[in-house]
Amino acid sequence: MNEKKIIIKKYKDLIQILKKHNDLYYNYDDPKLSDADYDNLKNKILTLEKKHVYLKNLNLINKTVGATPTNKFGKIKHLKPMLSLANAFNGKDMDDFIKKVNNFVNINDKNLELFVEPKIDGISATLIYEKGILTKGLSRGDGITGEDILANLKTIKNIPKKIASNNVPNLLEVRCEIFISKRDFLKIKKNFANPRNAAGGSLRQKNPRETSKIPLKYFAYGFGSVEPMIFKKQSEFLQKIKNWKFSTNPLSEIVNGLDKIELQHKKIDSIRSSLDYDIDGLVYKVNDINLQKRLGNTSNSPRWAIAYKFSAEKAITKINDIVIQVGRTGAITPVAKVQPVTVGGVVVSNATLHNEDEIERKDIRINDTITIQRAGDVIPQVVSVDFSKRKNNSKRFIFPKNCLCGALTKKELSKTTQKLDAVRRCTKGYDCIFTAKEKLKHIVSKEAFNIDGLGKKVIDQFWDLKLVKKPSDIFDLDYEKIVKLEGWGILSINNLKKAIEKSKIITLDRFIFSIGIRHIGQENAKILAGFFASIEEFSKLFEHDERKKILLNLIDLDGIGDTQIESINNFFLNKTNVSIIKELIEKLSVKKFSIQNKDGKFSNKKIMFTGGFENMSRSEAKAIAENNGGKVLGSISKKLDFLVVGNSKPTKKKIDEAKKLNIKIVLEKEWNKILNS
Repeated sequence: MNEKKIIIKKYKDLIQILKKHNDLYYNYDDPKLSDADYDNLKNKILTLEKKHVYLKNLNLINKTVGATPTNKFGKIKHLKPMLSLANAFNGKDMDDFIKKVNNFVNINDKNLELFVEPKIDGISATLIYEKGILTKGLSRGDGITGEDILANLKTIKNIPKKIASNNVPNLLEVRCEIFISKRDFLKIKKNFANPRNAAGGSLRQKNPRETSKIPLKYFAYGFGSVEPMIFKKQSEFLQKIKNWKFSTNPLSEIVNGLDKIELQHKKIDSIRSSLDYDIDGLVYKVNDINLQKRLGNTSNSPRWAIAYKFSAEKAITKINDIVIQVGRTGAITPVAKVQPVTVGGVVVSNATLHNEDEIERKDIRINDTITIQRAGDVIPQVVSVDFSKRKNNSKRFIFPKNCLCGALTKKELSKTTQKLDAVRRCTKGYDCIFTAKEKLKHIVSKEAFNIDGLGKKVIDQFWDLKLVKKPSDIFDLDYEKIVKLEGWGILSINNLKKAIEKSKIITLDRFIFSIGIRHIGQENAKILAGFFASIEEFSKLFEHDERKKILLNLIDLDGIGDTQIESINNFFLNKTNVSIIKELIEKLSVKKFSIQNKDGKFSNKKIMFTGGFENMSRSEAKAIAENNGGKVLGSISKKLDFLVVGNSKPTKKKIDEAKKLNIKIVLEKEWNKILNS
């Protein structure tokens, strides 16, 4: 074969590979290449064409490579957010869940009625009916906004297009899980990695006719908005929509108490391999819808539901080495480097050892034979050591007292327990290059700036090339340098630019969470955002004298304690931290924090609670106040509008202080009247 024929064959082979990946991307929504690798493939083809002009005459590239893909579907905001679920992994977690529910609504019901159903490993979607007519169908998306996939959802035959009933609510939002049965997947498995992948790809087909060729099924499991609300129980809702010809899971039932929870969990776990669909646990929901409403949600998940995952997948392997990693808060974490082993379908080569106390307690050594487990999305962890297989070459691991940056580490003293923390930490913040890199990974994460395409591996790559060293660098990337890197091309760079540009507009609470102050999680960030309201006010923390005044006022906030206040102060005492956050703010448009209900009963009112309440917990009372536009304080001050006093053991000192300051005192009976008015 002469050189020209060899080049043409190589060119055609590359074109065939490109066609294959175009098909996976556009027709099956199942890309096997990253954007960068896809660009690299195209660049190889174009380079060949430039080098050998006669290839253009074959006119193959024009038939294959189209414009940069755009969003296939319009975006629609969910009527109510589609939140994720908190997880339980054992009976103790479920016991804690029941206790938390009881404490929040101030009841004592160990046999709390729960509705349980299998947790399908599929794709979440929501169906919106107006006067019984299916008018919208959305993917879960980011939980706040979903994609308009109504045309594709309509191809699923047993999804009702019209509800034939006289008593259907005017607005009904039915949530469901779309899946492909194991049996049906066998017929199409050559095109997809797994059943969930197949369901997701099919739902995101641009052409509904293509979706209709895939045997999609669904189970309806819940609701979003319902107007008027005609259901009193979760079980009643499922029975009613079953009568309306929706598919519901036949293994769903009502349980009471931990014994029955465990019994049902074991029962379904024992038969899951025989089911014709994949499940990874059970979902337990408070059955009473009024209680669900009272419990409400945290920023991430409903308080009234939990996913009880099935037993963790385990495997036996060997520890080759133990290394140290530094986290975004300076936490020093030991990690076992293990011989690669498959656990739950995933190849694992690292397992967390948590801290030095854990290593000593389990007597874990290098070269030991160990059992590791992986439950759900939890990082693999070392469960135990097989001491019978310990050899003479096992080595004790001496936990270093210094960070990888060389600085001394320390264990913090808990103000609450007066005990030393189990975790050692580097306290240099952004001055520690290892902490700084991990903070960057946190900033680009989904819960913070949510920059798609700028994941952990990309941060590592850009860091090593000195393209990014601090958060503000993200918004000044040298794209001309990046395009020359292996695996980066126009498509991947354009996608990255769009994601970064979009992330410049961020809410104040997400911004506060993103900068990585120790002890400031998403809930604390919301409380602080409600206090500061704007980035201008938050920025006053940069100045020492202003910060002292602000920290004194933060003591008033319910949910912000000494630990958080000390952590905020320590963060801003560090001049490098302040400089870096200032530079970041200059690149952003930080939106003011908006009160949930400006026209609520307690709009712009500052409230404090003392004592226990007969019909609700303090937590629920606080949630009600905040949902009605109020701000809950944690201490008596002149700023307080009124002190709400419960009948059970109120603090006399607080009542006396309120009287001295002429603050209105609202007794429990009056509080209930306000709520019911």
